Amino acid sequence: MELQQMRYVVAVAETNSFTRAAQRCLVVQSALSHQIARLERELGARLFERTSRRVRLTPAGAAFLPAARQCLDAAERAAGEVAAAVGEIRGRLAVGLIATVAAVDIPDALREFRRLYPQVRIDLRVGASDDLIEQVKDGTVDVAFLGLPTTAHPEGVAAHELARDRLVAVVAPDHPLADQPLVDLRRLSSEVFVDLPAGTAGRIQSDQAFAAAGLDRDVAFEVTTGDYIARLVRPGLAVAMLPAAYTPQLSGVVTIEVTDAPARIEYVIWSRIGRTPAATAFLTILGIPVTDRPPGS
Repeated sequence: MELQQMRYVVAVAETNSFTRAAQRCLVVQSALSHQIARLERELGARLFERTSRRVRLTPAGAAFLPAARQCLDAAERAAGEVAAAVGEIRGRLAVGLIATVAAVDIPDALREFRRLYPQVRIDLRVGASDDLIEQVKDGTVDVAFLGLPTTAHPEGVAAHELARDRLVAVVAPDHPLADQPLVDLRRLSSEVFVDLPAGTAGRIQSDQAFAAAGLDRDVAFEVTTGDYIARLVRPGLAVAMLPAAYTPQLSGVVTIEVTDAPARIEYVIWSRIGRTPAATAFLTILGIPVTDRPPGS
């Protein structure tokens, strides 16, 4: 079993096509197909179900894929460690972030990182805080930026608190509340809301605040990005609550301070087991004290 064979399997699984996988891997399709067939013979199982119209993983292929990805990641990390030992930073940097991160200017940080370490490939992923914590734990993501309610802490990872912020109400410019300097949760509870999906950290902070006040609210729309929340607020379809530090990025909406607003904490997290040289370099650019201690230790 060879790493190149695993790369071919991952490419086919991600593109659902031997042709596109060969193009991605810069190899002729016959060579890619031959290597996958050779691997299947070695494993004693077919990894892909092939028809004239589509390619999809077999149950054996689905079982093989996560381990293949882990092997490729481990090989890439090993190469990065060797390069670091001789004074080079290369390999891959996987950065995860919530859609409403505001404590760090991510594009500016990545620009500086690329200037200093142009040989590092950057994989940028947007997701929910809880999912990003798990991805850091399993090594899929090297560094992640989270937003959590004050009642929650990142568990099982090294973490550094970046900032604390309060939520503000976000309404359309012609909304009856748009000219008000302040609003409270009771008044907002009569509005139709757009929010992040139920169960996510970004949603929980608002749900907890309304529940603590003994209030119900109607969340009629659930979306996964702050930008799209604003797109629904702008025409008056709903109101929202978003971090105060994030809302200046939005246009065409009005923000209002909420007197009893919930707060959130932004963290940057990384693996407690070990960091890649690229991850260490990125944290250093951000001015983050690099330790492997869990929060509060």
